[in-house]
Amino acid sequence: MSSLLELKDISKVYGSLHALDHVSLTVEKGEWIAIMGPSGSGKSTMMNIIGCLDKPTSGEVIFDGRNISKESNQKMTELHRDKIGLVFQQFHLINYLNAVENVMVAQYYHSMPDEKEAMEALERVGLKDRAKHLPSQLSGGEQQRVCIARALINSPELILADEPTGNLDEANENIVLDIFRQLHREGTSLVVVTHDPEVGEVAQRIVRLDHGKIVSDRLNEHFLNS
Repeated sequence: MSSLLELKDISKVYGSLHALDHVSLTVEKGEWIAIMGPSGSGKSTMMNIIGCLDKPTSGEVIFDGRNISKESNQKMTELHRDKIGLVFQQFHLINYLNAVENVMVAQYYHSMPDEKEAMEALERVGLKDRAKHLPSQLSGGEQQRVCIARALINSPELILADEPTGNLDEANENIVLDIFRQLHREGTSLVVVTHDPEVGEVAQRIVRLDHGKIVSDRLNEHFLNS
C-alpha cells in the first residue's frame, strides 16, 4: 500500500490547551482506521485536520503526496470538496430537500448536479425507494445512509466519519457498518472517529488518543482473522 495521508509531528494549541501534542500518523490508501479515545482526547481536532477543516499550529499534513500545511483556505476547501467525503453524527441534511436532492447538493459544490448519479448513490446504500422522502419522513438510520450517499457522490479518496452511529439503534448501526465493510472491500480509505468500542473493533486498525497524544496504534487481529 502507499500512503494517502501523513500527519507529521502535528500539534494544535488553543491558548494553554494542547489539543494535539506532537502527533504523527500515516493512513495508507485503502486502509480502514478507527480513531478512539475519551472525550477531550483530541479526536475531533484530529478529524478536523485530517478533513482539511482546520490547520495545525505546527507540523506537516501530507495528502496524497502534497504538503497542504500552508495552503490557503481556498485551496483547503477545494481539497476537502474534491478528495474527502464527510459523514456526521448529526446528519446535517437540508430539511426542505428530499433524499436525492440532499445528495445532489454535494454535486452542486463539486461540479454539476446529476440526478441519475445521485440515485445510483442512494441505491448503493439501499435507499433508492426512499429518494423522494424528506428527512422528516426518514428514520435516523435512513438519514445517516443519505449522508453516506452524499459523501460518496463525488468519488472521494477518503471517507471521514465522525461518530457515524452515535444516534442510531443497534439494527441501523449494523447497516451502516455493513456499508463501510463494502466500501473497504472496494478499496475506499476510511477514517472513523468513535467512542463506541463495537464500532472501533470492526476497523482494520485502531488508533487511541488520550490528552492529545497517540497512546496506542495497532492492527485489529479480529479484522485480520475475519
